[in-house]
Amino acid sequence: MTDVSDTSADQADFFASSGELKHVAELCNALYERELHYLATQGPSQIALLRRRLKGLSHHIRRAAYFLASNDSPISVDVHNASWQARQAAKCPGSQTDAAKTSDWFYRHATPGLVVPVRVTELDRQHIELDSVDRVDKHAQQMHINKYGWFAFSGAPVEIREMAGESWVLKPTKTIMTAACCGHTWNHKGRSLPRALALREMLLSTTINWRHFYL
Repeated sequence: MTDVSDTSADQADFFASSGELKHVAELCNALYERELHYLATQGPSQIALLRRRLKGLSHHIRRAAYFLASNDSPISVDVHNASWQARQAAKCPGSQTDAAKTSDWFYRHATPGLVVPVRVTELDRQHIELDSVDRVDKHAQQMHINKYGWFAFSGAPVEIREMAGESWVLKPTKTIMTAACCGHTWNHKGRSLPRALALREMLLSTTINWRHFYL
């Protein structure tokens, strides 16, 4: 004889799985729409590189969508547009930094693959991006991050970059990483409209260790 409680549990698991799969499909659609628009407007001009990006697109989108659908991070997910959602701070967090504490933290924890927040200032606009460490030079107390180049462990940029604006690596905290994941932006008046994260940043956001932020 079938136990009623077992049947109910099976049904609950089925409907939970069905609901999660529905969210995955919706998240995939939103991620595809956003990333294809990004590639069309800001993607690489080299055909070979663009083809390589497109070839791996379905794998990366499914990976991001399944993570978002089964989200266990401290911030919520908007499944309709595949974005992280949290209350925005009145001012950009990390505007005031402690160089000594930041340097000490990165000296202990900087390692290839570590996700780091980068405060980007362009004219009167500020936001925080997610990037990742790919090289570490402990002797020089410097780290190289994938998009923005070399930084001292204090967070200060080592190289003078041709691109407009200023970038500064921040010691990760819950407030700072939340702002980065949610695409929060600020201008001279205060809060402004959030930016949409490219797929690369969405994938980085799925690897954050929210307990202590290091690997």
